[in-house]
Amino acid sequence: MSPNNLKIAPAGRPLSATAIILMVMLCLSWGFNQITVKLALPEIPPLLQATIRSTGGLLIILTVAWLRGVPLFRRDGTLGAGLLAGLFFGVEFILIYRGLVYTTASRAVVFLYIAPFVVALGSKRFLGEQLSPLQWSGLALSFAGVALAIGVPQPSVDAKVILGDILVMGGGILWAVTTLVVKATPLLHAPAEKTLAYQVAVSIPILALGAAVSGESITQMPGPLAWALMTYQTVWIVGTTFLIWVFLIKNYSASKLSSFTFMTPLFGVIGGYFVMHDTLTLAFAGAALLVMAGLYLVNRPGEAAGDPLLPVTKTDT
Repeated sequence: MSPNNLKIAPAGRPLSATAIILMVMLCLSWGFNQITVKLALPEIPPLLQATIRSTGGLLIILTVAWLRGVPLFRRDGTLGAGLLAGLFFGVEFILIYRGLVYTTASRAVVFLYIAPFVVALGSKRFLGEQLSPLQWSGLALSFAGVALAIGVPQPSVDAKVILGDILVMGGGILWAVTTLVVKATPLLHAPAEKTLAYQVAVSIPILALGAAVSGESITQMPGPLAWALMTYQTVWIVGTTFLIWVFLIKNYSASKLSSFTFMTPLFGVIGGYFVMHDTLTLAFAGAALLVMAGLYLVNRPGEAAGDPLLPVTKTDT
């Protein structure tokens, strides 16, 4: 399907059925991504993981752009915004990956998704997207859930865990800022491959420098499981899901689309419990439900929308 045959919807329209299906898939993938990072940590330090996946992901993005005939090096006024988005993208993952050293995967995935809250606020300020009183109530509910989650006592929580939570939240905020940069600058009109290539390419030296400053190194050849986890992060997360996310962000309301990720913490908490055997108390589960319920209210479906991802059907007039 040629991208020229896609019907693009106005940015403020509700999510279509196709977009919702894609978002469920993205949320499921991202919810388990933090778990893959934690599982690979014993053999590959966190920022080296991020550097490896960004390098491999960039090769995939360049290949996709080449196969689709997308011009990546044409001057289009996006360089400044692209470098800024890349800077935020790189620092975002430094915070997230370092945070995962200290906190659990299930906690991290909840705190990371403060991002929709920030996107909703930023969309009103910079994109002119108006929120209803019900949506503002949803934001307040989400904030209450995050605050409760921070204060919920757990047997394994200490100062280091709280530091990890704060680092991951910082990463979530920068994810939101990167989304707003894409929506509010000329990047909005650039191909999705070029927008993501900026972010991934700029992040590589930032992440490599972060790994060097942190003294990270691989002391022995990682085993098959670690490389399988890195392949998932590189090929699927960066090379596939991030590209789909950028495409969706360009075609839908930033606040509605971002808040739809309320499902991700649920997938992450469930995955952390079953795969990593993370502690899951009723209080923390309740806090996560508050976050997700609030984000649902922010994105409560309104009137039906047409599907901008389906090809346009030409009719005779």
